[in-house]
Amino acid sequence: MEVEVKLRLPSAEAHAKIAKLLEPNHEVTHLQENVFFDGANEELSANRAILRFRFFNGDDKCIITVKKKTILTDGVGRSEELEEEIEPALARACVVEPSKVLTAGSPLLNQMVSEYKCTGFKCLGGFKNVRHVYHWNDHKIELDETQYDHGTVYELECESTEPDRLKALLEEFLSAHGIAYAYSTSTKFANFKNRTLI
Repeated sequence: MEVEVKLRLPSAEAHAKIAKLLEPNHEVTHLQENVFFDGANEELSANRAILRFRFFNGDDKCIITVKKKTILTDGVGRSEELEEEIEPALARACVVEPSKVLTAGSPLLNQMVSEYKCTGFKCLGGFKNVRHVYHWNDHKIELDETQYDHGTVYELECESTEPDRLKALLEEFLSAHGIAYAYSTSTKFANFKNRTLI
């Protein structure tokens, strides 16, 4: 189970201000490309499951993620999540020819095909994300600039086993520096699928 605090930022200016405040604690920046798939007959979406291929910094690395039954309430997202690394070249081949998902040889993909009885796949497209990662108060904060074809969204995310406590700490930090925020009400995938920026 993945549990994340997700806070929406109102502007590029708010994003830049946080980046400047956290700069001494910067660990890494990832240029991410997220590509999504569904079963040929929408077997995944019918069961509230998402299949994502995430490419890092071009083709340095690719991670397959399966998320199930995501719930986002009061800025805290919860979902069942499974991950596995795949060769970037093979992942790119799946994007070009989604039927290759069936024969990629990935244990996670094989498990998903079996669980949802998928006989084929279709590529839904995706979006890009610039993720700055910081170490802050024993947590790993992710500062995102998510770039859709229809606009850009700024967000602060952090995984935690104590989301309510972490959310209070983040709210205190943002308020102390006069940075506006709101609880995220939509996942990145939902914004992509619905062409929204909420």
